[in-house]
Amino acid sequence: MCYGEPMSSRVVRARLDEPSERALALLMGEGRNESEAVRTALVEAGRQRVQRSALAEEVGRLATDVRDARERRAVMADMDAAGTEWPE
Repeated sequence: MCYGEPMSSRVVRARLDEPSERALALLMGEGRNESEAVRTALVEAGRQRVQRSALAEEVGRLATDVRDARERRAVMADMDAAGTEWPE
């Protein structure tokens, strides 16, 4: 939640299941009221989704990058060559 931003007047209603109740209690245990806890959870979940999407996009881009694939193979070959057998 970003403090200093204007409050919206939108009201959202939700039925909470047991995991949601526990999560809400955890956030409220940090000193938030119900509204602050729900807003915090939504903002954190949104950020996490954006980060996951960006990471998935980057992985997809790197998976199709021919130069990067060549470099990965070279690094793995170097690592294999530098590896030694573990004693039994």
